[in-house]
Amino acid sequence: MENAYKRKQEICEIGQRVYNKGFAAANDGNISYRLSENEVLCTPTMHSKGFLKPEDICLIDMSGKQLAGIKKRSSEALLHLQIYKERPDVKSVVHCHPPHATAFAIAREPIPQCVLPEVEVFLGDVPISQYETPGGQAFADTIIPLVKKTNVVILANHGTVSWGEDVERAYWWTEILDAYCRMLMLAKSIGRVNYLSAEHTRELLDLKSKWGFTDPRNDDEMQDCDLCGNDVFRDSWQVAGVQRNAFDAPPAAIGRNGSRAAVGHAPTIQSGVDQEQLIEMITDKVMAAMKSN
Repeated sequence: MENAYKRKQEICEIGQRVYNKGFAAANDGNISYRLSENEVLCTPTMHSKGFLKPEDICLIDMSGKQLAGIKKRSSEALLHLQIYKERPDVKSVVHCHPPHATAFAIAREPIPQCVLPEVEVFLGDVPISQYETPGGQAFADTIIPLVKKTNVVILANHGTVSWGEDVERAYWWTEILDAYCRMLMLAKSIGRVNYLSAEHTRELLDLKSKWGFTDPRNDDEMQDCDLCGNDVFRDSWQVAGVQRNAFDAPPAAIGRNGSRAAVGHAPTIQSGVDQEQLIEMITDKVMAAMKSN
């Protein structure tokens, strides 16, 4: 009981930070903490995260059934529970609506990689999930293809959800992500976003591994991936409606074994370029190459 009360206090503290940062207007957002294999603490529905008290926190089981609490559990608890089912190592989940990251969710613009060292180390490739109406199991299932390769997901047209070994760590990923999204917007308003080289990015990934953080780009199956090309979650783009519009793709990088990445960048056409002229030029080059062979 003492441990449960301490966890409730931690949820309330993070709820206040979420609210004070402007990540959860009115009664937005929800937070949970896994106590045991079948018991999870979660915030109540229709309650501001900035003014929670320990007695407001609900206790539910892994099916979503409420076991204790004077207020009704969050309507989006199933999302949290699905994350716990997919990731036994996770102890806490934070869902909210940070403005800058949510702007990317609304635009369905992929988060550029290889820009900021801290983001490469702490976040890596951040995916955008397929949209579903919040609250049901179908909504919770949208994170299944993504949850094992990241600690934070952008929910299409909704917000973010992040998780970790405690509630503060779960919150950290969201705060880092929103700050990064804001920096990207500011940089673009000034002029352009400059990307790190593949060599410098590899150095960061090596440091990440040394410090005990995992990254799919370090896995053997991803050794030929384009380090800066959002290749980890590229297969999910079509179903989620993700497409580059605001930010250019970074220069194509080389995989660890020295070969070109198997998955290339989606082609982008810069504004002001005559598309018919570009197609004609490419066709001429292809025909010339065929004749020379």
